[in-house]
Amino acid sequence: MSSKPTLLILGGTLEAFELAERLVVEGWEQRFRVLTSLRGSTRNPRVPSGEHRIGGFGGIPGLEAFLQTENVAFVIDATHPFAEQISNHAFLACKGSGIPLIRLERPAWQPELGDDWIMLADLESAASWLLKHPQRVLLTSGHKGLDVFRGCHDSFFLIRTVEPALLTEAFSPAENLIVRGPFNVEAEIELMRSRSISLVVSKNSGGSSSRPKLLAARKLSISVIMIDRPEKPDVSKTEKIEQVMEWLSN
Repeated sequence: MSSKPTLLILGGTLEAFELAERLVVEGWEQRFRVLTSLRGSTRNPRVPSGEHRIGGFGGIPGLEAFLQTENVAFVIDATHPFAEQISNHAFLACKGSGIPLIRLERPAWQPELGDDWIMLADLESAASWLLKHPQRVLLTSGHKGLDVFRGCHDSFFLIRTVEPALLTEAFSPAENLIVRGPFNVEAEIELMRSRSISLVVSKNSGGSSSRPKLLAARKLSISVIMIDRPEKPDVSKTEKIEQVMEWLSN
């Protein structure tokens, strides 16, 4: 067990890295152990300030045990808006252990003038839409869960991922572009033009680093299927690191 109480950041997002850096720079390590937990799905992940660990916890019981063993005093859930399972586990583990929990989550994107968005609940709904409306698709929803599109044989998919996409041999005509952002609007426009893209499929992750694809789609009058965020537990939530700092200080 750590001699100092632990501030556990469930990370993997830019906001998590910025929070860890802020805590270290402002001297919170004098009183707390600043520990960021990374899921480990990305090879060679960026290393946050303070301490870090990589990997899962072993479900809710494993996370509850970790909270006790590591003397965790506060948990900040700064995971991806679509990391549904870990957020649910954190809520239940913290509730069972009596440990304060706050969620740091970037605001969702909102359509603006000139946008043509098709709002859908999940990737399965996007696949059903494409069965009726074949397109040349820029798919930016990540490297997992893509087999829902395997029956869309009349569509072409440019699948942009950080890690190699997990595809079956039966997947539709596709190209896997493995590259790490951020990207700028001009590069996104060139990419879409070079592949004759007619539709972008994106999760509503929010944030500035991925927004250029939406601006490029607007400029090119390309439609966007926007996947809604999943529902998450009702916990204290903020979009600002400053408010997390205030929460920790109270």
